[in-house]
Amino acid sequence: MSEKAAEFWTRFRGEFPGVEGGERYQVWYFGNTPEMALDLAGLVLSGNKTATASLAIVNEIKPDEAPIENGYSVVTDLHGEPICVIQTTEIRHLPFIEVDATFAFDEGEGDGSLEYWRNVHRTYFEREAAELGIEFTDRSVVCCERFRLLFPR
Repeated sequence: MSEKAAEFWTRFRGEFPGVEGGERYQVWYFGNTPEMALDLAGLVLSGNKTATASLAIVNEIKPDEAPIENGYSVVTDLHGEPICVIQTTEIRHLPFIEVDATFAFDEGEGDGSLEYWRNVHRTYFEREAAELGIEFTDRSVVCCERFRLLFPR
Protein backbone atom coordinates (compact mmCIF):
# COMPACT_ATOMS: atom_id res chain seq x y z
CA MET A 1 0.00 0.00 0.00
CA SER A 2 1.43 3.35 -0.98
CA GLU A 3 2.11 6.14 1.47
CA LYS A 4 0.14 8.51 -0.76
CA ALA A 5 -2.91 6.23 -0.63
CA ALA A 6 -2.63 6.04 3.16
CA GLU A 7 -2.46 9.85 3.41
CA PHE A 8 -5.46 10.17 1.09
CA TRP A 9 -7.39 7.68 3.23
CA THR A 10 -6.53 9.68 6.34
CA ARG A 11 -7.89 12.84 4.67
CA PHE A 12 -11.08 11.00 3.74
CA ARG A 13 -11.52 9.70 7.30
CA GLY A 14 -10.91 13.19 8.65
CA GLU A 15 -13.76 14.57 6.55
CA PHE A 16 -16.02 11.57 7.17
CA PRO A 17 -15.15 10.32 10.67
CA GLY A 18 -18.41 8.41 11.09
CA VAL A 19 -17.81 5.99 8.21
CA GLU A 20 -18.83 2.58 9.50
CA GLY A 21 -16.22 -0.12 9.05
CA GLY A 22 -13.81 2.41 7.64
CA GLU A 23 -10.66 1.06 9.25
CA ARG A 24 -9.98 -1.36 6.40
CA TYR A 25 -9.68 -0.41 2.78
CA GLN A 26 -8.23 -1.67 -0.45
CA VAL A 27 -5.98 0.19 -2.89
CA TRP A 28 -6.19 -0.55 -6.60
CA TYR A 29 -6.48 0.90 -10.10
CA PHE A 30 -8.72 0.16 -13.06
CA GLY A 31 -7.40 -1.81 -16.03
CA ASN A 32 -3.82 -2.66 -16.87
CA THR A 33 -2.34 0.38 -18.61
CA PRO A 34 -1.67 3.93 -17.40
CA GLU A 35 -4.16 5.31 -19.92
CA MET A 36 -6.90 2.86 -18.99
CA ALA A 37 -6.42 3.50 -15.27
CA LEU A 38 -6.80 7.27 -15.76
CA ASP A 39 -9.62 7.05 -18.30
CA LEU A 40 -11.76 4.74 -16.17
CA ALA A 41 -11.07 6.66 -12.96
CA GLY A 42 -12.07 9.82 -14.83
CA LEU A 43 -15.41 8.20 -15.64
CA VAL A 44 -15.90 7.56 -11.92
CA LEU A 45 -15.11 11.18 -11.09
CA SER A 46 -17.57 12.41 -13.73
CA GLY A 47 -20.31 10.19 -12.31
CA ASN A 48 -20.59 8.14 -15.50
CA LYS A 49 -19.03 4.97 -14.06
CA THR A 50 -20.71 3.31 -11.07
CA ALA A 51 -19.81 -0.30 -11.84
CA THR A 52 -16.88 -2.47 -12.82
CA ALA A 53 -16.31 -6.10 -13.70
CA SER A 54 -13.52 -8.59 -13.15
CA LEU A 55 -12.96 -12.26 -13.79
CA ALA A 56 -14.12 -14.18 -10.72
CA ILE A 57 -11.21 -16.61 -11.07
CA VAL A 58 -8.76 -13.74 -10.56
CA ASN A 59 -10.47 -12.93 -7.26
CA GLU A 60 -10.14 -16.58 -6.25
CA ILE A 61 -6.44 -16.57 -7.10
CA LYS A 62 -5.87 -13.23 -5.34
CA PRO A 63 -8.49 -13.14 -2.55
CA ASP A 64 -6.88 -10.10 -0.90
CA GLU A 65 -7.74 -8.12 -4.03
CA ALA A 66 -11.34 -9.35 -4.33
CA PRO A 67 -13.99 -6.67 -3.84
CA ILE A 68 -15.78 -6.63 -0.50
CA GLU A 69 -19.44 -5.69 -0.34
CA ASN A 70 -19.78 -2.42 1.61
CA GLY A 71 -15.99 -2.21 1.59
CA TYR A 72 -13.96 0.87 0.74
CA SER A 73 -11.28 1.38 -1.88
CA VAL A 74 -8.78 4.08 -2.68
CA VAL A 75 -8.66 4.11 -6.47
CA THR A 76 -5.29 5.22 -7.83
CA ASP A 77 -3.56 5.66 -11.13
CA LEU A 78 -1.06 3.01 -12.20
CA HIS A 79 1.69 4.82 -10.26
CA GLY A 80 -0.17 4.90 -6.93
CA GLU A 81 -1.44 8.48 -7.08
CA PRO A 82 -4.83 8.56 -5.32
CA ILE A 83 -7.83 9.59 -7.39
CA CYS A 84 -10.86 8.85 -5.24
CA VAL A 85 -12.46 6.74 -2.52
CA ILE A 86 -15.36 4.50 -3.50
CA GLN A 87 -17.59 2.13 -1.56
CA THR A 88 -18.71 -1.17 -3.06
CA THR A 89 -22.49 -1.41 -2.78
CA GLU A 90 -23.21 -4.70 -4.55
CA ILE A 91 -21.37 -7.75 -5.84
CA ARG A 92 -22.90 -10.34 -8.16
CA HIS A 93 -21.23 -13.30 -9.84
CA LEU A 94 -22.67 -14.47 -13.14
CA PRO A 95 -21.59 -15.85 -16.49
CA PHE A 96 -20.19 -13.25 -18.87
CA ILE A 97 -23.03 -13.82 -21.34
CA GLU A 98 -25.61 -13.01 -18.63
CA VAL A 99 -24.30 -9.52 -17.88
CA ASP A 100 -27.19 -7.23 -18.81
CA ALA A 101 -27.53 -3.90 -20.58
CA THR A 102 -28.13 -1.99 -17.35
CA PHE A 103 -24.82 -3.14 -15.89
CA ALA A 104 -23.03 -2.43 -19.16
CA PHE A 105 -24.45 1.10 -19.16
CA ASP A 106 -23.44 1.64 -15.52
CA GLU A 107 -19.84 0.76 -16.40
CA GLY A 108 -19.89 4.08 -18.26
CA GLU A 109 -17.61 3.05 -21.10
CA GLY A 110 -17.88 3.72 -24.83
CA ASP A 111 -21.42 4.23 -26.08
CA GLY A 112 -22.88 2.51 -23.01
CA SER A 113 -24.33 -0.38 -25.00
CA LEU A 114 -24.20 -4.04 -24.07
CA GLU A 115 -22.59 -4.79 -27.44
CA TYR A 116 -19.75 -2.34 -26.75
CA TRP A 117 -19.32 -3.71 -23.21
CA ARG A 118 -19.14 -7.30 -24.42
CA ASN A 119 -16.64 -6.49 -27.17
CA VAL A 120 -14.15 -4.61 -25.00
CA HIS A 121 -14.52 -6.85 -21.96
CA ARG A 122 -14.28 -10.06 -23.99
CA THR A 123 -10.96 -8.84 -25.40
CA TYR A 124 -9.71 -7.78 -21.96
CA PHE A 125 -10.84 -10.99 -20.22
CA GLU A 126 -9.44 -13.23 -22.98
CA ARG A 127 -6.03 -11.62 -22.57
CA GLU A 128 -6.21 -11.82 -18.77
CA ALA A 129 -7.30 -15.48 -18.87
CA ALA A 130 -4.51 -16.36 -21.31
CA GLU A 131 -1.96 -14.85 -18.92
CA LEU A 132 -3.33 -17.23 -16.26
CA GLY A 133 -3.20 -20.19 -18.63
CA ILE A 134 -6.96 -20.64 -18.72
CA GLU A 135 -9.59 -20.28 -21.41
CA PHE A 136 -12.17 -17.51 -21.35
CA THR A 137 -15.64 -18.35 -22.68
CA ASP A 138 -19.07 -16.73 -22.61
CA ARG A 139 -19.81 -18.96 -19.58
CA SER A 140 -16.79 -17.71 -17.60
CA VAL A 141 -17.94 -16.18 -14.33
CA VAL A 142 -17.61 -12.43 -13.98
CA CYS A 143 -17.67 -10.47 -10.73
CA CYS A 144 -20.02 -7.52 -11.31
CA GLU A 145 -19.37 -4.81 -8.75
CA ARG A 146 -21.41 -1.67 -8.18
CA PHE A 147 -20.00 1.22 -6.19
CA ARG A 148 -20.55 4.81 -5.22
CA LEU A 149 -18.09 7.68 -5.26
CA LEU A 150 -17.49 9.03 -1.77
CA PHE A 151 -14.42 11.25 -1.97
CA PRO A 152 -12.88 12.66 -5.14
CA ARG A 153 -9.39 14.14 -5.05
